[in-house]
Amino acid sequence: MAMTAAPRHSPRLHRAIRVLVASGLCSLLAVQTSPAAGPLKPAGKPRLAPLPKTTPSPGNNPTTAAKVTLGKQLFFDPRLSGDNKTSCASCHFPNRAFTDRRPRSLGQQGRPLSRNTPTVVNSGFLKHLFWDGRATSLEQQALLPIVSRVEMNQDLDALETELNNIPGYARQFRQVFKTGVTRNGIAQSLAAFQRTLISQPTPLDRFLDGDTSALSAEARRGLDLFRGSAGCVRCHNGPLLSDGKFYRLGVSVKDKGRQSVTGKTGDAFRFRTPSLRNIARTSPYMHDGSQRTLEDVVTFYYRGVPTSIPGNLPLDVKPLLDNSFSEIPDLVAFLNSLSSPPLKITPPKLP
Repeated sequence: MAMTAAPRHSPRLHRAIRVLVASGLCSLLAVQTSPAAGPLKPAGKPRLAPLPKTTPSPGNNPTTAAKVTLGKQLFFDPRLSGDNKTSCASCHFPNRAFTDRRPRSLGQQGRPLSRNTPTVVNSGFLKHLFWDGRATSLEQQALLPIVSRVEMNQDLDALETELNNIPGYARQFRQVFKTGVTRNGIAQSLAAFQRTLISQPTPLDRFLDGDTSALSAEARRGLDLFRGSAGCVRCHNGPLLSDGKFYRLGVSVKDKGRQSVTGKTGDAFRFRTPSLRNIARTSPYMHDGSQRTLEDVVTFYYRGVPTSIPGNLPLDVKPLLDNSFSEIPDLVAFLNSLSSPPLKITPPKLP
């Protein structure tokens, strides 16, 4: 699950935070600011790398088959929402690379939220979750969309009671956690399931492993641009093709972004670098879904980056004015090489 609305503080949200703190899962108030992004200057030589085959799990939430099964059921169960109509899968469709392919997600009563739905595939490798990085673990992240009044709008006390009254869930929670249904168990189960959502190797991975035929000539030219004059690798590097940091691109000034978490003026309008794995399947793009296609995104970086924004805050990127539009198809071909076979996840039978 990924919260797509800008944060709105409420008593229900504060109760969820207290639960996470008390449980030792982690503290929402302890989210640390990434180092200031500043101008895009690489530290050392950023490189591309293969994705690990498994995600690490925290010591207080080891991954087990039974826990994953329970988390999968919860992920697809609309009873986690206040009106029993919205599940995690209502925004994270398995057949849409676990996004919804909408510019902005739909919340209560079908109202558009403020942000685009990021994929949850490979989310177990992220150090910060949500566009603004307000959560630092999947356990911490899991309950926030559930209690959000504009998303799933569920009271956690009511949810525990409701699920405890379902014999199948009550039995599984006793088997997995030796307790009845609890919000901590819900968060840990959802996190365990999401850690199993790992994408398969891509043509780029095969190319980096020595298979020179894995990329077309066009995509290889795009890779050269990506690592060279276009400078994409400065932010999109490592196994996820993301440095996990936060940048002010000038896409929009309607959403405060990272500043909503840290309270720092210097973090205004900064958003987390998204992973580029399976990027061709997760359109539209940017935190607000304002870029419809990969061609639109690359064109934005080539010529669309503004020279200034209100408040005179410095932008973290500059348009690639010295690069030619003729390069854009090559970069798009490379971005298309970052897709892997879709994960085959079948909705489970619910208790």
